[in-house]
Amino acid sequence: MLVLENIISDRGSRYAVSGASCKSADEVNALLKDLKRAKKFAKATHNSWGIICSDGPIKNDDGESGAGMIILQMLERENLNNHLIVVTRWYGGKHLGGDRFKHIKSAVRTYLDALNNSK
Repeated sequence: MLVLENIISDRGSRYAVSGASCKSADEVNALLKDLKRAKKFAKATHNSWGIICSDGPIKNDDGESGAGMIILQMLERENLNNHLIVVTRWYGGKHLGGDRFKHIKSAVRTYLDALNNSK
């Protein structure tokens, strides 16, 4: 799993983004379990994710309303199937309002750029 930590910081909130090749909902659960073996990811406020696979588009906001849909939309635009992307946020104590959507998009873009550069 490719993990990019500390990519965004705003008003105390910190973001990371992770992802891996993944073909099913069962694999998603295994990858999330693996990610959360790192204590800091297990204690994160939100681990929002999305994937487009043979089971269809699947998302989970993990309490960050709308985050999963943003991830799915970006996966669709990139035509990236069978790949899980997880945006992790550690809440810093101040509400970010609409800026949180900007940060989710930036996190996914950072991941996609890293993925394309590793090919």
